[in-house]
Amino acid sequence: MQDTDFIQRLKQGDEKAFRQLVAHHGEMIFNTCYRFLQDTDDANDIAQDVFVESYRSLKQFRSEANITTWLYRIAVNKSLNFLKKHKRCTLTDDIAKYANDSMMQEDAFAHAENEERKQVLASAIDKLPENQKTAFTLHKLEEKSYKEIAQMTVNTLPAVESLIHRAKKNLQKSLVTYYKNE
Repeated sequence: MQDTDFIQRLKQGDEKAFRQLVAHHGEMIFNTCYRFLQDTDDANDIAQDVFVESYRSLKQFRSEANITTWLYRIAVNKSLNFLKKHKRCTLTDDIAKYANDSMMQEDAFAHAENEERKQVLASAIDKLPENQKTAFTLHKLEEKSYKEIAQMTVNTLPAVESLIHRAKKNLQKSLVTYYKNE
């Protein structure tokens, strides 16, 4: 969904083209917002804000970037701004949900032990600097490539590689004490 005719129709205010944009990207934008916010209502609100913002700023959209990347960038920024404004760190819940899928067959003791580990990991991720946490989350939870993350966060590819590397190093430092005591 990146042809120049479509982009031109969007820039001219074609409502049908905008509805197509929302229909094509709505679920992806909601999922991105939800990964950061962990609340369906908040994710819906922010996803709507993303499309309102995109509609308002379509005239400034430079076709050099992919429209999907541009929408992701708006979604990530709006989600992070929402979290800052509401001082919420919800990555802990996200890590817990992902880890729960693989624990269905485990006994109660192992489950409790894994819950503690997940909480420790999620807490360590939440303590990362925002730019590292964003890059790490997009790479590990959203499964975005370094190149996609660079486009979304307006960073260079080496900068994204560095952010993720530093995030991993910082996580390793903060988790070494916990795992030494295990």
